[in-house]
Amino acid sequence: MKCLKIVSLLLTFALLTGCLYPEEKLQKNSVPYDDQISAVQTTVKQYQEDTGGLLPIKTRDMTTPIYQKYPIDFSKLTPKYMAEPPGTAYESGGIYQYTLVDVEENPTVKLIDLRISEAIHELKVRLNVYRQSNGYPPFKDIVADGIFTLDYEKLGYDEPLMVQSPFSGEYLPFVIDNQAEVFVDYRIDLSKTLENNEHRYTFGDDIRDILLEDSHFVPVYSMPYTIDEKGEPIFLLNK
Repeated sequence: MKCLKIVSLLLTFALLTGCLYPEEKLQKNSVPYDDQISAVQTTVKQYQEDTGGLLPIKTRDMTTPIYQKYPIDFSKLTPKYMAEPPGTAYESGGIYQYTLVDVEENPTVKLIDLRISEAIHELKVRLNVYRQSNGYPPFKDIVADGIFTLDYEKLGYDEPLMVQSPFSGEYLPFVIDNQAEVFVDYRIDLSKTLENNEHRYTFGDDIRDILLEDSHFVPVYSMPYTIDEKGEPIFLLNK
């Protein structure tokens, strides 16, 4: 039995580290994604020109959060426009989902870091188990009206779960709303970006797009934010 456990752990580690991928796939996944994003951007533009304005995206319903709404459908681009999806793409075993923003005016390729999606999924699994037994999430502190932190000890964590930001590298916390929806709290990133960039945002504006200006990423699983009278990011409630 002990041997079986050791074998199981070794297989899990191999999967997590990519050891079961062929060597050529590992090399492809290590290519700087700047070049890959540029290549996908070029093919998206060509596809749009050839199809009279259509975009190579998967269908999502109207309730899908804006930064997850237009994922690129590589089956529409391969093999005519590119031999295969880039190595960093989920479809090729990578850790990013390629998506589009500004689809009406200037369709632009961005990335969703799927490690954030995995962390959200893990947290939701524990939340669902807790809610089945207790009927409600383990709310802890009030962050804003209808927005809370979580009591991670009640969920079986030794410390609060956090995720590394693709924008700043900082570790960001999660928050939960009244409907038990989990979100990443991007206020740390927004505060730094507002401080370092000129802008014309005022109270009531959704300021999340400022994170896109100098980054390949989108603030996935984010709530809307605005600024207060001091210019600091706050949750934009009731939007």
